[in-house]
Amino acid sequence: MDLVKIIRNDVFTDSKVIAEGTGVAHRKIRTTIRTHMQELEEFGKLSAPYQAESTGGRPEEYYRLNEQQATFLITLLKNTPTVTVFKKELVRQFFSMRTLLAQKQTEVYRATRAYQKSIRKQETDAIKCLVNYAQGQGSKNAERYYSILSELADRTAGIEDRERATIKQLGVLALVENIIARCIAGGTTAQMAYKDIYQECRQKLEQFRAVAYID
Repeated sequence: MDLVKIIRNDVFTDSKVIAEGTGVAHRKIRTTIRTHMQELEEFGKLSAPYQAESTGGRPEEYYRLNEQQATFLITLLKNTPTVTVFKKELVRQFFSMRTLLAQKQTEVYRATRAYQKSIRKQETDAIKCLVNYAQGQGSKNAERYYSILSELADRTAGIEDRERATIKQLGVLALVENIIARCIAGGTTAQMAYKDIYQECRQKLEQFRAVAYID
C-alpha cells in the first residue's frame, strides 16, 4: 500500500491513510488533529481539510500531513501492535520517497527518464506494428498487447508505478522495452505467428531477468 506521495516537490501522507493503517476510526484521527492543531502547525501550516469521496458517496474530509506532522500525530495514538507495524512502514516509505525526490532533482535522473521515454516510443511503435500484424492474422483482441506488454515490461523491471521508479529501475526499463521492440521487429520480419512473437518476448525477458540480477 502506498502511504506517501510526492506533491509539489515535497512528501506527504494524510489522515485517511493513517486511519486505515492504524485501524483507528478516521473521525477520531480528525478530532485528534483538530485538538492538537497548534502543536502540529509547529511543523508546518495545515491547510483546510481536503474533500474525498467516501464509500457512501458523501464527501469525506481529510488532512494532508508532512513527515514531522504525521510522526507527531502517531505518537498521540495508543501504541498497539498494529500502530507499531504501521509506524515502521510509514517511516520506511517517507525515507524511500525522500530519496526518490532527491534523485528526481538530478540531471542524471532527468537524462535517464528522457532516454527511457525515447525507448518507450520505439516500443509503442513496435507494439502498434504487432497489433496490425496480429489483426491481419485474424486476432480480435490485438489492442490488448499495448497493456499486456507494458505490464510485462514493468514487472520485469520491478516497477509498480513509473512515477516512483528510481534511476536504476528506469535504466532497466529502457533495456526491457528495447528487448520487446527488437523481438517484435524480428518476429514480424520472420513472419512468425503473432502469438509466438508474444511468447518469444516473454521468454527473452525471463532470460534477461535471470542474468540481470534484478532485485
